Amino acid sequence: MKQTPNTGASAVPATKAAVEPLRVLVAEDDSDTRRTLVELLRSEGHLAEGAVSASDFWRVFHRLGPAVCLIDIGLPDRSGYEIAQEMTRRYGNDRPKLVAVTAWTKPSDRILAKIAGFDRHVAKPYDPTALLALVSDVTHNPEA
Repeated sequence: MKQTPNTGASAVPATKAAVEPLRVLVAEDDSDTRRTLVELLRSEGHLAEGAVSASDFWRVFHRLGPAVCLIDIGLPDRSGYEIAQEMTRRYGNDRPKLVAVTAWTKPSDRILAKIAGFDRHVAKPYDPTALLALVSDVTHNPEA
């Protein structure tokens, strides 16, 4: 059974006409999950690309210039926490919005994600409609 993340965003499905297209980078080492997230985002009109590792993340990041990054915490070469910390160090308030999409769901994991610099934390398995709403909402309402 899929959990609906507590995003503060409406669970009303976004329509393609109402969604502002965004550049979104998905950092996920599981190929099925990465491919599914990228295709979900593209189906709503977003320009989405995937990265399999932290080093791949930085390569794609510099080319894509994303507005939002969906990052798994448990990447093989560096943690998502480390990526979020590095993004904040390098770019400060000018960094993209960062969303942890992870199976790490204990309260302490959520606290660590916030401390590392993530704007939001979404538990796997995620609700696709709620995740799409969050991607749009996080760029327009970062404090929600």
